[in-house]
Amino acid sequence: MVQEATAAPAPEAAREQTQGDPPSMKSLLEAGVHFGHQTHRWNPRMKRFIFAERNGIHIVDLQQTVGLLMRACQYVQDLTAEGGKLLMVGTKKQAQDAIREEALRAGQFYVNQRWLGGAITNFATIQSRIDYLLRLEERRDRGDLVHLPKKEALRLENKAEKMNRYFGGFKEMTQLPAVLFIVDIGREDIAVAEARRAGIPIIALVDTDCDPTLIDWPIPGNDDAIRSIRLIASHVANAALEGHNRWLAGRGGYSAGEDDREPEPVFAVAE
Repeated sequence: MVQEATAAPAPEAAREQTQGDPPSMKSLLEAGVHFGHQTHRWNPRMKRFIFAERNGIHIVDLQQTVGLLMRACQYVQDLTAEGGKLLMVGTKKQAQDAIREEALRAGQFYVNQRWLGGAITNFATIQSRIDYLLRLEERRDRGDLVHLPKKEALRLENKAEKMNRYFGGFKEMTQLPAVLFIVDIGREDIAVAEARRAGIPIIALVDTDCDPTLIDWPIPGNDDAIRSIRLIASHVANAALEGHNRWLAGRGGYSAGEDDREPEPVFAVAE
């Protein structure tokens, strides 16, 4: 994968570029969204999204990236306008900050450390662990831990900190999300499998080494470069924020469109 040499822009700068309108070709090129992997690492199922080959690197067709991104964003906006929640997933180092910051900005949920097996398919068990964390935090906030032996209080503090590292991004999620946004579906294969099994739609940034047929709403592009990840994640978060604001304004009364139809996904999830 070709990585950009320059540092990632500040979150505010990225959001200025992505607010409202589709991303410009200039912003996509500057973020390196078009850079795929070396040609020998490609997945043939990505052929339809590849524009060219340059110096042994596949170049993504950015015209398709823009179109598919905006369709996916409309889908997110429609779901969140009806009260649905988005879960953003990206645990690789390049994605962690963008996933957390964009999810928090949009009032949505995130996983940016490690996907916990069963987070979707064994949701009740995960919820019991979250309930324990919330009770522990409540005890801490009330000052109950100061009455415990110092060693025990420290143990519980450390436990709460560790649990927050893994559960903190979705500890207020009381029901399954309406849709997932995933960065690097190869790394997050367990999340993909669980969402598919549960029938939860998936939006994902898919690089040239990915299998896009696993994803309902694939967005072709560089899933390794920090700026590329933030640019795409920022658009998805914008859509979720807009939809959520509409839901708050109408308390569920928002219509997705004049004909109340949602756009069709690019690929149907395989049975």
